Amino acid sequence: MFGVLVARFAGCVALAVALAAPASAQSTSFVFAVTEGVTYQATPKDIRDKFAPLAEYLGKATGRQVKVVLVPAYDDLRAGLGKQEYDLAFVHPAHVAMAAIRAGRYQSIAWTSGYTNYRVSLLIKPDAPLRTLDDLRGRTVVTPDPDSITAAMVRAMLRTNDLSITDAKPPPPTAVRVITTRYQDAVPFYLEHDFAQVGATAAESVVKAWLDHGGKVLTQSRAVPIKQLIASTKMRADEQDQIREALINMSRTKAGRDVLDAVGYKGFVVPNRDVENAAMTWLGL
Repeated sequence: MFGVLVARFAGCVALAVALAAPASAQSTSFVFAVTEGVTYQATPKDIRDKFAPLAEYLGKATGRQVKVVLVPAYDDLRAGLGKQEYDLAFVHPAHVAMAAIRAGRYQSIAWTSGYTNYRVSLLIKPDAPLRTLDDLRGRTVVTPDPDSITAAMVRAMLRTNDLSITDAKPPPPTAVRVITTRYQDAVPFYLEHDFAQVGATAAESVVKAWLDHGGKVLTQSRAVPIKQLIASTKMRADEQDQIREALINMSRTKAGRDVLDAVGYKGFVVPNRDVENAAMTWLGL
């Protein structure tokens, strides 16, 4: 009798495990983290409303519930990516996304169209006696937030041109002093009031306004893709492919185009791994 009971109990356990297996293999929902840039003025509500249609679209495409999590602070994002807390993430600051990719925790799913050639422009006054990056020695450069992708790209520009960075005031003739302000559109103020001789920005509207008022651009950085969608390496390859296809094909359907209009982007493209690897190396990741 005891043997029969043991056998029945074992059978029930086996059945429970078998029933639970499919549910554990693929959750009915996934976490979609969103981190927009810190150098543009947008409220959490603005960002949540912006990405809600995209989350709904991905939910319909995958048949899964999508939980959107806003992660405004870059260090919070780094911590979450480090623990692979997010299944999918839309990340504006490319250096944060690429660091997670370099660490092997995430993979690029798609890049945002129109943001694959993000360049930093170095603004100067029309009468500034500067011609090349070497002329920045002994000068002060202002960048947006120090943890922004723009600031990271400026540091890469200086590093690859053997220009050392200092916070000394005034800077020694052999180094470049770098100061920061929060927002991209505040950069021209520092030039206009002689707090800096060079201003770094990647905002096209800021560059255009500067040029329209007679200012100049000393030089531009190399291009870097920003606004990446990355997926945890814990996500199955076929699931990643499903999400990628849904994103890439958005602009080909009316439903997809409606979502893109709501989100404010033209579409998404397949990442270029060679460009991505070169950018990681240049940024020092």
